[in-house]
Amino acid sequence: MQNSGRQIGRRAFLGAAGGLTILKAQLVRGAAANSAVRIGLLGCGGRGTEDAEGLITSGGARLVALADMFDDQLAAARSHFGALAEKQGYAGVDASQIFRGPRAFEQIVASKEVDAVVLTTPPYFHPQHLAAAVEAGKHVYCEKPVSVDVAGAKRVLEIGTKAERRLSLDVGFQLRMAPPFVELVRRIHGGALGEIASGAAHYFCGALDKPAWPGLPPAERRLRNWLHDRVLSGDILVEQNIHVIDICNWVLKGHPVKAVGSGGRKGRTDPGNASSHFSVVFTYPQDVHVGFSSTQFGKGSFDANERFFGPRGNSTSPYAGPVAITGEEPWTWGAGPEAEGGKFSITGKFSGNLEQADPEKHKAFIESVTSGNFHNQAALGVESALSAMLGRMAAYTGREVTWDEMLRANESWDAGLDLDKLS
Repeated sequence: MQNSGRQIGRRAFLGAAGGLTILKAQLVRGAAANSAVRIGLLGCGGRGTEDAEGLITSGGARLVALADMFDDQLAAARSHFGALAEKQGYAGVDASQIFRGPRAFEQIVASKEVDAVVLTTPPYFHPQHLAAAVEAGKHVYCEKPVSVDVAGAKRVLEIGTKAERRLSLDVGFQLRMAPPFVELVRRIHGGALGEIASGAAHYFCGALDKPAWPGLPPAERRLRNWLHDRVLSGDILVEQNIHVIDICNWVLKGHPVKAVGSGGRKGRTDPGNASSHFSVVFTYPQDVHVGFSSTQFGKGSFDANERFFGPRGNSTSPYAGPVAITGEEPWTWGAGPEAEGGKFSITGKFSGNLEQADPEKHKAFIESVTSGNFHNQAALGVESALSAMLGRMAAYTGREVTWDEMLRANESWDAGLDLDKLS
């Protein structure tokens, strides 16, 4: 994940900035105490808070700006990071660097105090906010998915060309930095399973409980509970399950070429319109079939895993429990604590086999900025987002959909929100 993304079909990154002189941050801003990469958090929810804190604690960054639609989110974030800054001997976020409302994303990327933006707004807004950050010359740590529709994904590819070789653009697939997963995939690519014949993956999650927010206008409720809104989130397959699909792409060195599937909302009781479950069969190159299933409702336990089967052995890679290969080259990587229901996802905190995933990911992003060895993960983020969208389109339509057909359809979603009315 640290290097430029793979090409997607016939699309390629063409832009390249030349003649740049790269200086380490401490040479630009002088004393070591003032040399930390200065980050701004755009979207102050649970996952954004975890990402920003990780960039501080693991990467040595400093938080200097906050932006969000809502005052209570900003107040909570300012208090949280103020306490963290005090422990580290730094000042908290200055009032002049707190931005609220529908234009907050423009204000934070325009700030001269900010070197890099942590982008954790609802996924529907990611292409727009990512474009603004790159245009302003800011490095970006963008949470997945990079978009919720095909048109947005294509836009992110174009944004990636503008960032190439002059800015770091990371996408939050931290599992690719988790040591157990890194070693497992290394062994699989080394032939431990032989030629993979098939796979089975799942992402089972309980309900992601959110406040009811009684009395709020419908538009504000949608924004506050965007995880329950299929347009703002991309639905559970694109917003949440994408992590497992990304691992499948990593193991199989590419994206699916077609999919069939089904899904629905049965069993879900929240007031949104996101699905409760999906069941999809992805076909990868060389006729490798991967059966995928997911849930996001009820009070059941959390469980996510990818299994692959070849003539020499099988692999398993759960979030919690032994990551292992059985067969001719047996291997096991420990066992981690079990995840606690849906809290594993909604809090943005990860444990078990993912315990080192975020620290390694955050550290690598900051190092890419300070060293000038910039990352560009736009294409890889787009590939995984489109892979999840392929399964979603197959399930929504109830028929087989090919990768090329999906790209031609150029699906574009409109949330129908006028954010200025909420300001």
